Amino acid sequence: MQRTAINPWPWSVELGYNQGEAVSGHTRTLYCSGQTAMDGDGKPRHDGDMAAQLALSLDNLEAVLGEAGMSLADLVRLNVYTTDVDLLFQHYGVLASRLGAAGVAPSTTMLGVTRLAIPTLMVELEGTAVA
Repeated sequence: MQRTAINPWPWSVELGYNQGEAVSGHTRTLYCSGQTAMDGDGKPRHDGDMAAQLALSLDNLEAVLGEAGMSLADLVRLNVYTTDVDLLFQHYGVLASRLGAAGVAPSTTMLGVTRLAIPTLMVELEGTAVA
């Protein structure tokens, strides 16, 4: 797989994401459902703790990727849904450091939403990966 970052402006790279990614030569595409701070039994965790919810959501996204034989390094698109954009930005380093460690800066959209499917959840990560 060949990835080419598309960045007509440099500011997004400084924030840890590319404006676009052109992908060629890939053999598989994985579209991941939104991952939240749910434990293995489907129960929400870390009520009121954005950093912990973000970390567990990312763990769950990694688990889905891993089950498909992929990793964070294969992410080309990441949608972030949150009930509190300002609070998420305070803890964005949790996400940025893990993506940085994987050597990836997927094109990203962050959306503030009124609520998620389970009212105590504050963040949901939806990814697309290619390998």
